[in-house]
Amino acid sequence: MSVKTDGITPNAPRLLWAGFMAILAAGVGFALRGGIFDNWGSEFGFSATQLGIIGGAGFTGFCFGIILGGVVVDKIGYGKLVMLAFALHIISAFVTFGASTPANAQTFLFWGMFLFAYANGTLEAVANPLVATLYPKNRTHYLNILHASWPAGMVLGAIAGWILDDKFQIGWKIQLSLYLLPTLAYGIMFMGQKFPKSEASLKGAKLGEMSKDIGLIGAAIVGYMVMLFASQSLHLPSSVAWGIGGAIVIAVGFLTKFSFGSLLLFVFFITHILVGAVELGTDGWIQNITGNLFTSEEGKFLFIWTSAIMFCLRFTANFIERNLKLSPVGILFVSAVLAVVGLRLASGMETIVMATIALAIYAIGKTFFWPTMLAVVSDQFPRSGAVAISVMGGLGFLSAGLLGGPGLGYSKDRFAAEELQRTNTAVYEQVKADKPSEFLFFKGVNPISGTAMAEARAATERTPDQQALVSASVAGDRKTLGVDSFVPLTMAGIYLLLLVYFRSRGGYRAKSIEASAH
Repeated sequence: MSVKTDGITPNAPRLLWAGFMAILAAGVGFALRGGIFDNWGSEFGFSATQLGIIGGAGFTGFCFGIILGGVVVDKIGYGKLVMLAFALHIISAFVTFGASTPANAQTFLFWGMFLFAYANGTLEAVANPLVATLYPKNRTHYLNILHASWPAGMVLGAIAGWILDDKFQIGWKIQLSLYLLPTLAYGIMFMGQKFPKSEASLKGAKLGEMSKDIGLIGAAIVGYMVMLFASQSLHLPSSVAWGIGGAIVIAVGFLTKFSFGSLLLFVFFITHILVGAVELGTDGWIQNITGNLFTSEEGKFLFIWTSAIMFCLRFTANFIERNLKLSPVGILFVSAVLAVVGLRLASGMETIVMATIALAIYAIGKTFFWPTMLAVVSDQFPRSGAVAISVMGGLGFLSAGLLGGPGLGYSKDRFAAEELQRTNTAVYEQVKADKPSEFLFFKGVNPISGTAMAEARAATERTPDQQALVSASVAGDRKTLGVDSFVPLTMAGIYLLLLVYFRSRGGYRAKSIEASAH
């Protein structure tokens, strides 16, 4: 791994590892939050759908951070955005810790997670284009190294949660505060560093020129996702939410002189929405699901296991690309197929051995999705500078927050409630929540009360009624994993079509900014 000599500036390795530490902080916070979902459910009586909405804020804020940061990073510089992210990471901790009662918990936790995610998105608006600029001849390899920090952070966060929560029953606020340690580290590592300029910035590209490949069709996707955020998370009236989405499209139209945009980039945007839903959305729930199917400790072990696999494999992208003769799109296609197989096997896992195998296959599949997608867009749309990959990253996290996290939470609520209705209607009538779960245009039955489920799981000797609750929850989790597998199946179809497209054009090749302008 030649990080010392491949970069275009002498301080390239330090900047790479500073970015690594910044994303590590996000991974630590993500894992700790996933591990304390059950704490929040039992302490505040949240349903899975409510937890999904709170967890979703840990993604939606990212979208705004990375998109807004990506738009201005070439103009105001990397350093100012790093300072902003550092401040927001600190503030988010105090907001989150304000949750104290069932009446205020959802508000404080939602906005605490939103600010945390905004800081993470701002850092990726720095790190992704920075690494793509530092290592222009091997972006797939170095972007995968950069994003190896995400599973590394999840391993560290999960281990810390395992020890502090399961072993010593330390409060969730102390657990969550541990992400401040890598936050301090990246602040120190970025301090006083000189940053290079992107290829587009060096050539004096204006924001309108850099955004032409996004155009109206790309803006339409962003506008729609922001509309969902405004209506679902901010609870704005439908007319206002649609107005905000439409304003984004009009603004991009004026900025780009109403450029239609690249159809290929449009496809990448749509695909990355699916990546965010299946990778980050599933990661946000997987500790909870495997903890339900097995034990809490086994769930944490499986989370650490899959994250460790991802961490190790993200250092091998260069080997796979050069020695196995797979293009970045070929890597993505194989990854999607493996993710489908892994999730299908996971939906039927009965033993910890089978779970270890099934989730290992899924982990191998999802390893290369995110960084390789960023590398492909950097290769194919160099004139877009930081803008295109920032918008795509934002769409992925917004999808995880609005579609993946809440969607899986809704699925868990619906399938578990339907199973309990089928097997024991009397118990269901006693423990159902007052408010039904909803997701997009899907309507569901009233979910099982989070408090009742927590009590049933915590019971050392369960009554028949409590066992019925637990069995229904397990059945709901299995069906949720099965439904989740259709997302990477769709992705596999898209990647296969992209392989055909690139082959028809003589094969996959990275473009220069001059070539992309014609």
